[in-house]
Amino acid sequence: MGEINNCKVCGKDSFAVGELGHGYANVRPANKIFSTGTPLLVTYCQSCGEVASLKVKELGKLKVW
Repeated sequence: MGEINNCKVCGKDSFAVGELGHGYANVRPANKIFSTGTPLLVTYCQSCGEVASLKVKELGKLKVW
C-alpha cells in the first residue's frame, strides 16, 4: 500500500495518524485468547475526518508461530 495523496471524500491532502485500541480493544489473533494483541494505526483526513487506512501497529504480535 502506497502513500495517500488526496482524501477520496473532500480532496484535501492533509492527513494525520491516530491509534485505536488499548488493552481489550487491541487486535489479536482469533485463536489466541490470552494474547495482548496490538493497536491499529488509523490514518484520517484532517479536514473531514474520513478514514483513509487502518494498519496493524506491531505485526509481529499477530503472527501465529
